[in-house]
Order: sequence, then structure tokens, then C-alpha cells
Amino acid sequence: HEALVYGIRDYFDKMGFKKAILGASGGIDSAVVQCLASAALGPENVTAFLMPSQFSSEGSVNDAKKLSENLGNRYEMLPITEMFNAGTATLKNLFAETQFGIAEENMQARIRGLLLMSYSNKFGDILLNTSNKSEMSVCYSTLYGDMCGSLSPIGDVYKSKVYSLARFINRQEEIIPGNILTKAPSAELRPGQKDSDSLPDYPVLDEILRLSIDERKERVEVITHGYDTNTV
Repeated sequence: HEALVYGIRDYFDKMGFKKAILGASGGIDSAVVQCLASAALGPENVTAFLMPSQFSSEGSVNDAKKLSENLGNRYEMLPITEMFNAGTATLKNLFAETQFGIAEENMQARIRGLLLMSYSNKFGDILLNTSNKSEMSVCYSTLYGDMCGSLSPIGDVYKSKVYSLARFINRQEEIIPGNILTKAPSAELRPGQKDSDSLPDYPVLDEILRLSIDERKERVEVITHGYDTNTV
């Protein structure tokens, strides 16, 4: 925790930056990044942008608001449904006779990236990326979407460790709303979506990644640790 806070502060000091922004989804990753940035830069220098779509749950929006209130951050609401509908309408003829799928999911992430980078360009606030190492390692992220950002504070932190960081942040009082720690992780890019629809459960995924990346073990070696061959 202290290393990550120091890393953010050191980057901003060396580059001459003062203020940071991030997309706040109401999920664990953006919540932890928001807390780290607030500790590093001061809560008055961090702005959270809430960008719900028609697939965002009311609970996630409320959790994101509550976190900003707890930290003392400014937050802005930028709904993206209208932009998403305009995009799908523009592509309607080209997408005819196809089903809603990953293109439409990624369009939402790219709209959010567009809005965040536009604000950053206009005012000079630096966008923080909120992706974790687990997602990045298996490409569970959107190019030109949630991969935008000048600094990725938890880019080398596996998802399981992100939860540990959240519990550490909450060790004395509830800063991160409890619901963020207990609800199933979801990108909320389609109805009822959960990360587990596409990925192994994070404790399993993280250990496979740790063995493969950190310990540089070959696939056969990883399997010998008791993991399913197809999963590995």
C-alpha cells in the first residue's frame, strides 16, 4: 500500500502534475485506485467520473458515489447511454443481422475512454488506469477503452491482492463501501454479466498467472500443481 501511494506521488512530482481523474465504476479496482490516489495527492486533487450505461446497476452507481463522499473527492456523472445508442444507430446497417456481442461491449468502454481523455486534454488532469494485473495478463480489457491512462497504479497487482488492499484500506473504518468488496466482479457491459462468465475464479486464475509469470514455470509444470489442463 505504501509503495503504491509513493509511486503515484513520485510520478506526479517528477512530471509536474497536480491533479488526477479516473473512471469510477463502483467496482473494486477503481475503488482501490481512487483511495491510493487520494492518499498520494490529497482527496481535493482527485476527481471520479461515474459513466453509467443502461447495463450499469443502480447499486454500482450508488457505491461509487458513496466512496467519493467517504474520501472527500469531487465526482461527476456522465451517463453514456445516449452516446452508445448513437453509435449503434450509426452502425446499424453495417451490423445488420448480427447479435449484440463483444463489439457493442467494447464500444461502451471506448466511449468512456473518449470522455476521460477529452477531459484530460482540456484541463490537464492526468487519467489513472484502473486495470489490474489479472485482467491485463489475459487481455480482459478493451484497447482504446479501459486501457487508457498515463499511469496504471495496480497494473502489477493481481486481483486477489486488490481485495487485500481494499481490506487494508478499510482496517480502521469503512472507506470503501462493503458492497464493493462482496459483490461478484462484473464489467457490466451486458445484462447479468460477471467476470466468471469469461474467466476462472480469481483465486485460481491468479495462482496460475503467478506460477506462469512470476515464477516463469512452463505449462506442464503449472498443471502439476493441480490445475485443470484446459484452464491452464
